[in-house]
Amino acid sequence: MTTEAEEPTLTVDELAARTGVTVRTIRFYSTRGLLPPPAIGPRRVGRYGSDHLSRLALIEELQHQGMTLAAIERYLEQLSPDLSARDLAIHRGLVATWALDTAEEVDRAELERRAGRSLDETEIDRLAAFDALARTDDPELFRIDAGMLRLGVELLGVPFTHEAILASRAVLIEHTRAAAQDLSRIFRDEVGEAPGKPGAEAEHVAAMKSLSAHMQPLVIQALVMAFQRSLREELRGAFRPSSEGGHGTA
Repeated sequence: MTTEAEEPTLTVDELAARTGVTVRTIRFYSTRGLLPPPAIGPRRVGRYGSDHLSRLALIEELQHQGMTLAAIERYLEQLSPDLSARDLAIHRGLVATWALDTAEEVDRAELERRAGRSLDETEIDRLAAFDALARTDDPELFRIDAGMLRLGVELLGVPFTHEAILASRAVLIEHTRAAAQDLSRIFRDEVGEAPGKPGAEAEHVAAMKSLSAHMQPLVIQALVMAFQRSLREELRGAFRPSSEGGHGTA
C-alpha cells in the first residue's frame, strides 16, 4: 500500500532542481514514455514522486553507460510496470557497477542535495557501510559513489542493524563477483582467442567490449529478476506458518 510519505509531492521545477535534469528534458522524457505521467493535484498542477526520481536516476546512469535514447526506451519497456522506486534504484545500482569509476568528492551540502534529504551522522555511517560514500580527513567533505548513493538512501528506510548491513554486503559482493567472473569467462569464450597477427589484440579487446556493451542491459535485468524471484521464494518459505509446513508424525 502506498503511504502518505510516498505520495507525489514535487512540482516539475522541484523535480528538475532535485535531479539536475532540465524541465524541458523531463517533459521530453514524459512524451517519449520514459517517465510515467505526474499525479494531477489542485489547480491542475502535476506532482512527481519517488518513482520519477528513481527513473530519472536510472536514465542518467544508462546514458552514462553510453546507451542511446532508443536503447534506453527498449530497456525501460522490458521492465515490469509495477516496479517500485526501490526496485528501480536497485536496477540503477547494478547498472552503475559496470562503470569504471563514479566516485567524486563533495561537501555536506552537495551530499544532502544528491541524497534529496538531510542526513545525520548515523545515516552517514550507514551509507558508508553500503559503500555509497566514504569519510575524508575533512569532516565536511565526503567521497561518494554517485552510482550507489541513491540506492543507499533508499535502503536507509530498511530496518536493518549496522551488523546486518555489513553481513548482507559481504554476501552480495561474494556472489556477484563470482557471477561476474563466470560471465567474463563466457564472454571470452564467445569471442575466442586473439589471433597471432599485428593489431589482432586491439581488435580482440574491441570485440569483447562490444559484446559486453550489448549484454549489459540483458544481464542486469536477468540478474535483478532472478534475485527478486529467489528472494521472494526464500522469504515465503522462511515466514510460512508452521501449520502450512507439512504434517508432523504422530
